[in-house]
Amino acid sequence: MEEQDEAFKDISDITMSGSVLTRFVTSNDAKFREVSKMLRERGIQVDRVRTSYPEVQGDTLREVVVSALEWLSPRLGDDLLVDDSGLFIRPLLGFPGVYSSYVYRTIGCGGVLRLLQGMRDREATFEACFGLLTGGRSVVFKGHCPGAIAEEERGLGGFGFDPIFVPRGHTRTFAEMSLTEKNAISHRGRVAEELVGYLENVGRERR
Repeated sequence: MEEQDEAFKDISDITMSGSVLTRFVTSNDAKFREVSKMLRERGIQVDRVRTSYPEVQGDTLREVVVSALEWLSPRLGDDLLVDDSGLFIRPLLGFPGVYSSYVYRTIGCGGVLRLLQGMRDREATFEACFGLLTGGRSVVFKGHCPGAIAEEERGLGGFGFDPIFVPRGHTRTFAEMSLTEKNAISHRGRVAEELVGYLENVGRERR
């Protein structure tokens, strides 16, 4: 289940400008469309900083987003949101996991399918991690979506490994779903719910 990282849970100095979460830092157009749609539908306006940043290849997604916020903060200031996600495939011992972006760029969906060729166990989980920096404090949110790897690529929507991931309880891949359908069940959708709930609580506490 999605969870807030307790080590970054202090919210005493968090400030917001109305309902606006000012800056989502990403160079990925598809990711920005997906995340901004989720948050805007929940009353959070998102502006974009179109830039890249070093992605430390740590052991967990949490390490990646915390490192990103630490690197971005002195360069961009406060009120930042970053995102990292990974596809963790059980029969491949969690591969590609935190290396998902690199693996997608190098071998793509086809390469992952070849690694699974002949395997009956195709269980996998998409995990997402949001890092929020505001008021000089950091909060980390995590969520996951269980499912399985399809036998072949299907669908033209989404991005990354979406054409080969079938969420549990469904027969279509993420890439075969509309953005609204995907966001309702995806790992990022679940993290977005946690983030919005957190921001709403902060807003109530500061009134």
